[in-house]
Amino acid sequence: MTLLEAYHRLDEAWGPQHWWPGESVLEIMVGAVLTQNTAWSNVERAIANLKAAGALSMQALLALPLDELAALIRPAGYFNVKARRLRALLEWVSAAGGVEALSGWTDEKLRSGLLGVHGVGPETADDILLYAFERPVFVIDAYTRRILGRLGLIDPTMGYEHLRAMIEAELSPDVPLFNQFHALLVAHGKAICRPRPRCTVCVLREGCPAATPTRLPPE
Repeated sequence: MTLLEAYHRLDEAWGPQHWWPGESVLEIMVGAVLTQNTAWSNVERAIANLKAAGALSMQALLALPLDELAALIRPAGYFNVKARRLRALLEWVSAAGGVEALSGWTDEKLRSGLLGVHGVGPETADDILLYAFERPVFVIDAYTRRILGRLGLIDPTMGYEHLRAMIEAELSPDVPLFNQFHALLVAHGKAICRPRPRCTVCVLREGCPAATPTRLPPE
């Protein structure tokens, strides 16, 4: 099975994912920080708090005292840490001239800049690049490693940058494809290809080395 074959099977099974949910570039960036080490449902509650407080704008977020920001994003967990990380990201965006100015940066410059921000690692940076700025970068997360590793398409122990470069090279730059494929891996990883996989209902089971006979439906 190739990466594209896996993609098409998942796409047929799950359909359009319309990811990342967010009404603006800023909201997607905020969500990318808040989703670190937590479920998206918790992020939705935190973002709802920010909206209800009229705080989901660059000006409002930067004006909020750090403790108030932390209180609003509390549902996302690690709220004090994430408040500092979010503030660092927003200050960097503001110093760079805002979202519009960043949109004119090259992929390499934008990624390098994001990675220089406190609390922004490769996965968070690539979430922002792909979903907020529509740049052709493939996000590597736990679902990517688990599913593609079980399929034998990657070595799940590979370093982030090596793995990202390998997948991007095989698929070729395609923002809509990268967007949908990553979202499909997340959906499939949550529902089917869990730590304890549900191979009997998996559309990828044929040709999957990890789908042992005991996990397959009877003939």
